[in-house]
Amino acid sequence: MATAPQVAVEFRDVTVRVNGLTILEQVSAQVPRGSATAIIGPNGAGKTTLLLALLGQIPYDGRIAVHPLRPGQAVRLGYMPQRLDFDRGMPLTVMELMTMGHQRRPLWLGRSPKACRAAREALAAVEAEHLAARPAGALSGGELQRVLLALAIRQEPESLIRDEPAAGVDVGGENLLCELFDRLRIERGFTQIIVTHDLSVVTAHATDVICLNRRVTGCGPARTTLTEGVLAATFGLHLGLADIQAARNGFAAGPQEHRHD
Repeated sequence: MATAPQVAVEFRDVTVRVNGLTILEQVSAQVPRGSATAIIGPNGAGKTTLLLALLGQIPYDGRIAVHPLRPGQAVRLGYMPQRLDFDRGMPLTVMELMTMGHQRRPLWLGRSPKACRAAREALAAVEAEHLAARPAGALSGGELQRVLLALAIRQEPESLIRDEPAAGVDVGGENLLCELFDRLRIERGFTQIIVTHDLSVVTAHATDVICLNRRVTGCGPARTTLTEGVLAATFGLHLGLADIQAARNGFAAGPQEHRHD
């Protein structure tokens, strides 16, 4: 039996230019399979641009290789955006949102029992089954993040991409969400790619990092990659010495190491 490749995603000399302006320049990095890899850097560093290139949403030069778990299989990528733009006044429940696109008949003709079962299982996995009948427009920031996560894991992704996962969530809710992400990653065996500029999230939950400021300033296991020099090269004046020391001290407890099963 062929063993699973150790790399889930590989970027090779990825360059993105928009209207003559270079946003990313020859970015080369790897995302280990089963890891929680954080793409970090200051605002305007090109983090979301790299994510959009990975998702095929913008043109780029170079190569992005997404390796399936087994040769010949289709690659399943899950995506969890910062927020979901929709009319909050729409009479749409969370269950209806979860089943849209997963049944052939229109919702106004009733929901498929099979689609509802799958939706409830996904909501239960993120501890949000109690939200099923709630209007989607009435959800708090943390509740909406859980529903977005349920939508993503329902696809049973091999890799789950999250853009600024704590956006619109308070500190306590952010910690609970990050713990939930960690548990699901370990239980379900998928790879996480997290786009963030929050070093507290990185030190507490990332196993690996890609440090970015238009080009790669560091890449590898978070514990050994986030040196004072790499952090200074990545964030420059955006990060003070106290923040650099706090980031390094944040690995005292350390996140769970990724597994190569």
